[in-house]
Amino acid sequence: MPRKKEVNSKKEDTQKKITKKKKNAEETNQETKVKEEKETLKSVFAQERVLLENSDEARELYNKGAFGKILEDQKLQLSLQEALYLMEKKKIHVTDSKNKKLTFESFLKQATQKEPNFWIRYCVYKDMRARGYIVKTALKFGADFRVYDRGIKPGEDHARWIIYPVHEGSTLTWYEFAAKNRVAHSTKKRLMMGVVDDEGDVTYWEIKWMRP
Repeated sequence: MPRKKEVNSKKEDTQKKITKKKKNAEETNQETKVKEEKETLKSVFAQERVLLENSDEARELYNKGAFGKILEDQKLQLSLQEALYLMEKKKIHVTDSKNKKLTFESFLKQATQKEPNFWIRYCVYKDMRARGYIVKTALKFGADFRVYDRGIKPGEDHARWIIYPVHEGSTLTWYEFAAKNRVAHSTKKRLMMGVVDDEGDVTYWEIKWMRP
């Protein structure tokens, strides 16, 4: 009988240790979560852009990473692609107009409502950034993005490419294709197509003018 009590006592001690470890793990996870939220910058989803308040941390994103642009009121304005990328990198968190924190999925849903081709554009943006290139919008050129050579920031030199993200199942007419070539030629930039497959992987095709 004493032997049985000893075994039960050991089981109880083991169970207490397991419970204590679980509690400590939960507390650690909670502390980590709180720490991450403090370290990430708060931003607000505003129509077709995301805004960060004027701060040293926001200016660092602009100066070191070439993210967004500084507005007259010193706020940092991010494109939707830039914002989602920085969310994934845990550099910022985004809230809506009601101060509700957006998840990746809820942000993606809102962004797609603003830009139907958002996911295809984002796949190309994210992939180019991961490869070390600075990517900025190129609407004034009639393209999706302009891409700078590695190590080059906007203002230091001109962009090297303009890039059009497309899904691998989409089609272009010869007129549309020629129009994109003309845009690249007139802006003295190389034309690149970023072809996105169903898994989100990107293949790049550079198109050049050739004389027969």
